[in-house]
Amino acid sequence: MLKNYLKIAWRNLSRKKAYSAINITGLAIGITCCILIMMYVQDELSYDRYNTRFDRIYRVTHAYRNAKNADRNVAPSPEEYQVWGNAPTAPALAADFPQIEKIVQFTSPNTFLLEHGDKHFQEEGMVFTDSTVFDVFSWKMLAGNPKQALVAPNSIVLTQSLARKYFGDQNPVGKTLRVENQEAFTVTGMIEDVPANSHLTFQALVSMTTFIKWRPEIFNEWGYIDFYTYFLLAPHTNIKTLAAKIPDYVSRHYPKNNNDLYTIAFEPLSAAYLHSKAQRQPGPTGSLSNVYIFSMIGIFILLIACINFVNLSTARSMERAREVGVRKAVGAYQRGLIYQFLTESILISFAAVLLSVILTTIALPFISEISGKPLNYKLLLSWKITPILAIMPFLLGLLAGTYPAWVLSRFRPVEVLKGQFRSSNKGVALRKGLVVVQFSLSVALIAGTMIVYSQLRHMRSHTLGFRQDQMLVIDYGGDQKVNESVEAIKAALAENPAVQSISASRAVPGDFYPNGTTHIESRSGDMKSETPAMYEIDYDFIPVYEIKMAAGRPYSRNFPVDAEGSLLINEAAMKQYGYSDPQEIVGKRFEQWGRKGTVIGVVKDFNYQSLHKKVEPLAMRMAPYQSLNKLSLRIKTDHLSQTLKALEQRWRTLVPHRPFLYSFLDQSFNKQYKQDARFGELFAAFAALTILIACLGLFGLATYTTEQRVKEIGVRKVMGASVTNIVTLLSSDFVKLVLIAILIATPAIWWAMQEWLQGFAYRVAIQWWMIGIAGVLSVMTALLTVSLLAVKAALMNPVKALRSE
Repeated sequence: MLKNYLKIAWRNLSRKKAYSAINITGLAIGITCCILIMMYVQDELSYDRYNTRFDRIYRVTHAYRNAKNADRNVAPSPEEYQVWGNAPTAPALAADFPQIEKIVQFTSPNTFLLEHGDKHFQEEGMVFTDSTVFDVFSWKMLAGNPKQALVAPNSIVLTQSLARKYFGDQNPVGKTLRVENQEAFTVTGMIEDVPANSHLTFQALVSMTTFIKWRPEIFNEWGYIDFYTYFLLAPHTNIKTLAAKIPDYVSRHYPKNNNDLYTIAFEPLSAAYLHSKAQRQPGPTGSLSNVYIFSMIGIFILLIACINFVNLSTARSMERAREVGVRKAVGAYQRGLIYQFLTESILISFAAVLLSVILTTIALPFISEISGKPLNYKLLLSWKITPILAIMPFLLGLLAGTYPAWVLSRFRPVEVLKGQFRSSNKGVALRKGLVVVQFSLSVALIAGTMIVYSQLRHMRSHTLGFRQDQMLVIDYGGDQKVNESVEAIKAALAENPAVQSISASRAVPGDFYPNGTTHIESRSGDMKSETPAMYEIDYDFIPVYEIKMAAGRPYSRNFPVDAEGSLLINEAAMKQYGYSDPQEIVGKRFEQWGRKGTVIGVVKDFNYQSLHKKVEPLAMRMAPYQSLNKLSLRIKTDHLSQTLKALEQRWRTLVPHRPFLYSFLDQSFNKQYKQDARFGELFAAFAALTILIACLGLFGLATYTTEQRVKEIGVRKVMGASVTNIVTLLSSDFVKLVLIAILIATPAIWWAMQEWLQGFAYRVAIQWWMIGIAGVLSVMTALLTVSLLAVKAALMNPVKALRSE
């Protein structure tokens, strides 16, 4: 019987080629989208799971609050914690908690100039860490001894790609790299490149004993923040047992300070990428809402493809009615007919899955590029996806084919063979309802795409409060030789007629920045302590970036006290210290990192970080020369290539030992929105495919409807109906359905996108026209799809239609 079912199914599909092509193509595109989204979501959920001890790895988060502004009895919110912490945490935890098997700390990534022979490059991602790192994390050692590689000072472990950059295919272990033209580091190991699905990223690991040798004093400073602490919990240990002892741990170890409420929390590695709300993350973080959104889109697309199948199958019931009648008349049972139609459905699904594998392989490079993820066809052979592909034809066949099979198998042979059978209103209502569902989803995705792109455009066009265009940033990695003569270098570069102004600073907007405990005189005269963000700048930074003053004055060479006895803050910091009028805080005393003096000015708030966050308190102090890292040049862009070439030549003369590494501030600042831009591109791509599938279904349904009304059209034309009348007649029913879909989709997409926009401190308001345009586009798409068939039917010779009676 199975052979017979397959043979008949194949004959039916071959006889109705257009119907089969629409069904298979629509379903294949739906499955393709579902597979691609599945790969994307799987990659997002796989972060850090390459670690063999994944379930036992935790990290420490820290909360610092001012005792005067916080209730001691109320625990900090998740957003008040930060992953960035102090060095004494690790030994204190190891001493107090025997349940901790291994503990490891990382510093923030550093930038070093590395040299070997005639090769010298400025490298980012140089991280100091403890020798226990390989006991906690599963980074595969390709050369060297993981137990000893990071024990001795001046030891460095390279990733494979960095090792090849300097040593080719040679074993790098035992070779040396000169760092910053000063010390020599010995290569003690080589590991595989850090997997792409890791929230910790680096190019090389340097022994923490090197950092201790350079700056031993900070390893006893609870207030110095530059470390990320991770630990491996002993097997069969409940983390809640450790968490319950945190108050006692803090009271015994943390220095008593009435102005500071400090506590810690333990966060599992599984939460680091998608679930953590802590600030100052050590690497990339994902968006759980994006995972949910794309998962829903994948389900919607597959649902729309299945709706197409159901619609077309039930619409063709009149054609299959006589077949069913004859079969029942010769003794076929309803169960056998259901098996027959389900076999056809599974056969269509099988063909669609095969086609989807081909389409997925073709689309993967494109999706990989816009998503920034290393997706490739080998993932189709993974143990997670291959079984799904194997059972998908049967699942989809049953899902999409059960209802049509049940409907077709219930036809009464007597009515059918006597010609008394008519399609029921219930079947028509179902088809219309499914079309409404399809286009509700399509309208929602079109409107969602418009809102996403409006938000992205808003972020790029939002007034940031500083000059970012025509700003060239030269990164010299804090080179001390450069810093010792930075003013002379600035003057030499400024001789280029294209350079309008130039400044030096530790960081530029969009960069990594530290926080610094800062005491400022309050209204009552006492010194209030807070920890605002910290910018270390030179005299020229404020005018070069055209940052506006709200009160007071910027730094000036005319005031020698500014070098160490003055401080600038922004309006957010002014409010943090209890002032509402910027004039009031000017002249107040401050203490910060060993300096004392007065606040000389308040700058207007400017967005020095992503627009995902509101402007946070910021202190801007004059940088000691050894803290500077970058030069900012405001340049004319009339002859940009010639200007860059001239600046590079001048740089090589002034700083021959350092490469000329530059970027444009507007481009580097907007890199913060790369993940949002990728989300928008993926959203738009899948929205377009959703609309395509919906149109395929609408085209198939309109084709069948038009065929059923050929005689009606012929009669109307004989009676004098125009082409316009016929087109309007055939199109109006579908347009009504799309209008109903718009009404249903509007509140749903309004709510969903409002939730998505909550992730941005500066966001667009959802306007009625955004959903209105989405509705108009949907109506136009439906009209175009249906009108092509309607015009063809309206132009048909009515004599042919009437003769076929």
